[in-house]
Amino acid sequence: MKKTNAKRMSTETMVLGAIMTAMVVILQLLATFTAFFGPFSTAVALIPIVIGAVLCGPAVGAWLGFVFGVVVIASGGAALFMAFSIPGTFITVLVKGTACGLAAGLIYKLIGKWNHYVAVITSSLICPVVNTGVFLLGCLIFFLPHDAEIAGAAGSSDSGMALFFGFAMANFIFEIVMNLVLSPVIIKLLDLRKKKK
Repeated sequence: MKKTNAKRMSTETMVLGAIMTAMVVILQLLATFTAFFGPFSTAVALIPIVIGAVLCGPAVGAWLGFVFGVVVIASGGAALFMAFSIPGTFITVLVKGTACGLAAGLIYKLIGKWNHYVAVITSSLICPVVNTGVFLLGCLIFFLPHDAEIAGAAGSSDSGMALFFGFAMANFIFEIVMNLVLSPVIIKLLDLRKKKK
């Protein structure tokens, strides 16, 4: 009986993971081609990343974050940075995506034993925090020496880390608000999944 439940759970996790992967790809492609906060697309794919991380665990969260990074690169969402450092762009974009999904899953796993409502909200918050934090760290490491050229290419008068901070903040606020607004949806999905069991 235990073996059957574990197999069903594994199949369910794979199916949910595949659905969330498709959602990450579709949502991020839409965001890339409808960017409205400067030269960057908004990371609306963080929503299915959090859902996948909460429902399926940290490994699926990390996978979804990695897919998010691949879509950003493949769709040209990081083209501005590619001109200045290809390795830096790949490292920054892939690490920030993977880390935000992994962090969301780990936070849920840690706090979910105590209170799943608090765990979902915290996971929804930590995902954009890690995504933006790693982006800023990548900018500091790989792109700060090119800030004047990047500012010129983006049509900004800022320089130094203020340039990258300015780019990141509008997206970050949007991502936080979206994730918090949609947290009740994640909680409802979690409750439905628990009732099924």
